[in-house]
Amino acid sequence: MLKNYIGLLMLNDQEDDIKSLTKTRPIASIPIGGRYRIIDFVLSNMVNSGIHTIGVFTNAKSRSLVNHLGSGKSWDLHRKINGLFIFNFTPDRSYLRDIDALSDNMEFLYRAKQEYVIVSSYYMVCNMDYNEAAKYHQESASDITLLYKKTNKGKKHYQNCSTLYINEENKVLSIGKNTGKDDKLNISMEMFIMKKSTLITIVNKCIQIGYHNSIKAAIYNYISKLDVNAYEFKGYLQCIDSIKNYYRTSMDMLNPKIIKELFSSNGLIYTKSKDEAPTKYFNGAKVNNALISNGCILKGEIEKSVISRWVTVDAGAVIKNCIVFQNCEIKKGCKLTNVIVDKNNIINENTVLVGNDEFPVVIEKNLDYKYL
Repeated sequence: MLKNYIGLLMLNDQEDDIKSLTKTRPIASIPIGGRYRIIDFVLSNMVNSGIHTIGVFTNAKSRSLVNHLGSGKSWDLHRKINGLFIFNFTPDRSYLRDIDALSDNMEFLYRAKQEYVIVSSYYMVCNMDYNEAAKYHQESASDITLLYKKTNKGKKHYQNCSTLYINEENKVLSIGKNTGKDDKLNISMEMFIMKKSTLITIVNKCIQIGYHNSIKAAIYNYISKLDVNAYEFKGYLQCIDSIKNYYRTSMDMLNPKIIKELFSSNGLIYTKSKDEAPTKYFNGAKVNNALISNGCILKGEIEKSVISRWVTVDAGAVIKNCIVFQNCEIKKGCKLTNVIVDKNNIINENTVLVGNDEFPVVIEKNLDYKYL
């Protein structure tokens, strides 16, 4: 167990391709799988691996994320010693880079007794045990270990993700970018293992010379200067940095093999419990291959869809290949296909909305809904 490790989650969002879901929240707190948030995966992975000191760096629009994380109780991180630490960018300093935020809170690193650190992004969805990767890192005696995933589908998946060029000894030679030209690629998971002292040196040097916008970019810059190894992750992985990828990942969760791997293969994925009443299915309701959360009232037809808490689907409504966030009401006669409906929306009677697998229709969050 990784008791000698700190986890750092850097929430420096790249939101250009997912803005319709991030106007009032960071990517980390976007709902997924009906009752989870995207950050739940990496946070649960760290806890399941034995890491009990975790720092989360957020941006100015983090109300929903802070509310979701709370004291960290859902992840057994509500502790008198160690536990969950949330570092929030204040609104008047929202321009800060995540490397600035870490520099402003270096006391967190200096005071921590742990020797090693795992720095991670939060939009890489997977279920992994960090223990083997940490063991590999320590036995190799390298300065930094980067986690990566081999793919044979680079032209369709992981667009714009960083790619690693690795030699036969598993040393990282350089960092590239997936432009969709090749299928066989080594995709960076944006997860880095190193000594705490190494991270402190990198941050201080970057602040000193005023270079780099993010911790990720700063670490990549040291590839040629340090001994950097790569560790291969062989499980399911998706990067949620766009509407297309979010939709694809959500639909993947309807595959029994994938959902079993994602939510239980290397430990359970934890989330904030709402303790809702069970969903009520009325006579005439038809549900096929769908994830249904608690507290729903279902009278219509639902097929191959993900339905969050407190959703009402009236009789005569038909939902196919859709993702419906909490507190939504789908009125009678509606026909929704390939649609993402954000929180607190009422879809009026006989509305017809049709998207496709590549470009789903997105109904943004309704801020005027009575339950907000």
